[in-house]
Amino acid sequence: MAALAASEGNLSPTLPLATLIGRELRGDGTERPHVRYGHSGFAKRGEDYFLVKPDCLRVPGDPSSSFSVFAVFDGHNGVSAAVFSKEKLLEHVMSAVPQGISREDWLQALPRALVAGFVKTDIDFQRKGETSGTTATLVVVDGFTVTVASVGDSRCILDTHGGEVSLLTVDHRLEENAEERERVTASGGEVSRLNLCGGQEVGPLRCWPGGLCLSRSIGDTDVGEFIVPIPHVKQVKLPNTGGRLIIASDGIWDALSSEIAAQACRGLPAELAAKLVVKQALKTSGLKDDTTCVVVDIIPSDHCSTPPALSPKKNQNKLRSLIFGRRSHSSVGKLTKSASLGSVEEIFEEGSAMLEERLGRNFPSKANLPPFRCAICQVDQEPFEGLMTDNVGGCCSAPSTPWGGPYLCSDCRKKKDAMEGKRSNRSATCR
Repeated sequence: MAALAASEGNLSPTLPLATLIGRELRGDGTERPHVRYGHSGFAKRGEDYFLVKPDCLRVPGDPSSSFSVFAVFDGHNGVSAAVFSKEKLLEHVMSAVPQGISREDWLQALPRALVAGFVKTDIDFQRKGETSGTTATLVVVDGFTVTVASVGDSRCILDTHGGEVSLLTVDHRLEENAEERERVTASGGEVSRLNLCGGQEVGPLRCWPGGLCLSRSIGDTDVGEFIVPIPHVKQVKLPNTGGRLIIASDGIWDALSSEIAAQACRGLPAELAAKLVVKQALKTSGLKDDTTCVVVDIIPSDHCSTPPALSPKKNQNKLRSLIFGRRSHSSVGKLTKSASLGSVEEIFEEGSAMLEERLGRNFPSKANLPPFRCAICQVDQEPFEGLMTDNVGGCCSAPSTPWGGPYLCSDCRKKKDAMEGKRSNRSATCR
């Protein structure tokens, strides 16, 4: 089990004047919250992986620039894509963030960097020639700001004051996402169920070729390019009461709704909460799939355990009954919002699968980038060496609206065209 991320204890009742002045100069009137986490899981196929990095630094050597990263990867058709993404995804995301910028600009640049990092991870893995794929849900916690990027059907939920549960991801299942079905068919894919002998259709909707149930993933070299690695990204700012994140693979979410998962572990520390969510999922549906759960508590600095809004006394008896196997008669009612305690502020959300919309927005104005550095792979090129900018198309590109986003090298431009159905994936150099 993961160790707790930060030391226990309360803040000193008085703070040095220099600290207070520093906060004012930084425009930061609140202490950074504590981050506690725990994880649990059971393996059936052994294709789930997770990532926990609680002590990342935006500025090397500066503890005040700390942030935390958590992720869940649910592999399919083998573990290679999940392992590769665990090892490389964060590195690729961070390489796409301009250096030497303020925290405010860093948070603004993060959604765009997440898109670039996901696409680069997909390109690099597919160059290996392996056919496995993976979902990916990556969560960045910087103070009370939470940024979530996801492809596939691993989910992240937020539980805050008053029992308000928010979904921070979008499931990219063809069965449940009509918008994604339309995108896949418009890009040249076919969406249908598995057809048995005699014409009987069974199972969930799948994309052909390949038969994948998801419309977005990392890897899946044997599936059409219309299965894209471009993530849904959402960034929110939590109220000063903090909150709890539950990040889990579909082995959890196929058994439990978001509300039940959140209610099942309220009042418990993160590590025990993760165990309880997994236990409840197994109790509900049995071990039908790999089950992985990471729980992250974002706790105000003047508290040292679970967020105060997540530990109502009335829930503790229910939690105790779940732990010891007794049935709780509490009904799952409609969750309400307590406006007096503050609310979650949505800063950014975008789920488009079009790179021009994703890379052409939120470009940090103060970024000091070379004029010919690819926005995805971060490789510098000499002028006119494989140049692909506005009104310039490759030999494999079909006539289309001129590219209005930042500079892409020739390989990344070909990847973009293939994902949009403008070029056959068989001729892709990155496959």
